[in-house]
Amino acid sequence: MIDLPPFDLVLSPWVLGLLGLLIGSFLNVVIHRLPLMLERQWWGDVVSQLRDRDSFRRTFAAEAPPGLDQAGNALRRTLAALGPLSLLKPGSRCPSCGHRIRWHENIPLLGWLRLRGRCSACGARIPARYPLVEGATGLLFAAVAWRFGAQPVALLYCGLIAGLVALTVIDWDTTVLPDAITLPLLWAGLVAAGLGWLPTVNLASSLWGAVVGYLSLWSVYWLFKLTTGKEGMGFGDFKLLAALGAWLSWQAILPIVLMASVIGAVAGLAMKVQGSLREGRFVPFGPFLAGGGVAVLLIGLPTVLGWMGWA
Repeated sequence: MIDLPPFDLVLSPWVLGLLGLLIGSFLNVVIHRLPLMLERQWWGDVVSQLRDRDSFRRTFAAEAPPGLDQAGNALRRTLAALGPLSLLKPGSRCPSCGHRIRWHENIPLLGWLRLRGRCSACGARIPARYPLVEGATGLLFAAVAWRFGAQPVALLYCGLIAGLVALTVIDWDTTVLPDAITLPLLWAGLVAAGLGWLPTVNLASSLWGAVVGYLSLWSVYWLFKLTTGKEGMGFGDFKLLAALGAWLSWQAILPIVLMASVIGAVAGLAMKVQGSLREGRFVPFGPFLAGGGVAVLLIGLPTVLGWMGWA
C-alpha cells in the first residue's frame, strides 16, 4: 500500500499557500476572459433580438425595418470571425505582440520577476496586478490553513476565497459580478452546510443567511431607487451577499456589511487623496463585500460578534 502524506503536511499553510499561487495564476485568466466571454454572449443576444421580427412587432406594434436584419447578419458574421474563446483556449499570449507565453514564463510570481515585468518578445510591460493576484491568493490560502488547521474544511474555504478574489477584481474592472461565479458560490455554501461540512453553520442558518443576505440589499436597492430615482447598486451585490450568508450564516450579514462599509470608506478616502476618485465616478460595492466576508471568515464570527457586543 502507498503511504499518503498526512493532512498536517498536505493542508499546511506552506502547501496551501503554494496551491494558492497556482490557483491565483488561473484566476488571472478568469478575471481577464470571463468578462470578454460574457460580452460576446450579450452581443450574441443582440444578434438574436435584431433578427427577431416577431419580437419587434410585439414590442413596437409595427413591422421591423429591413435594415434590422442586415445589421443582425453583419454582427453575427463579425462575432463568428472572432474565433472561439474559453477559459482554456486559446493559450495565453502577449496582448501587444501575440507572443505565446511559455510555461516557464507563466510560473506564478517567479515568471513575472524573471521577466522583470516585461514581455520577453516585445518588451511590453506586464501589469503588476498579475503577480499581486497570485500573491494575494497564496497568502489568503495560507491564512485559511493557519486559521482552520489541517482540516478538509480548509479546502472548502479556499474555494470560497478563490471565487471572492475573482469577483473582487472583475467587479472593480467592469462593475459586473458574473452569475457564473456568484450562483455556484451560493449553491456550494448551501450544499456544504446541508452535508454538515461547515463546522459552525447548519442548513437552516445557511439558508436564512442566503435569504437575509439577498433581501437586505434588495430592500436597500429599492428604497434608494424609489427615493432618488437612481440605482445605488447592482443585482450582483445581492447574490454575492446571499452567497456569503450561505457560507457564514445569517448572523454574519450585518458584520459583513459593516466591515464592507468601513473598508469602502477607507478605500474611498485613499482614492480621494490620490486624486483617482473623480466626482460622480461609480465605485463598485462587491469588492468591499468580499473583503468583509473574508475578514469575518478569518477572524471568526464569534469574535466579530463579541466586538459588537452580541456574543
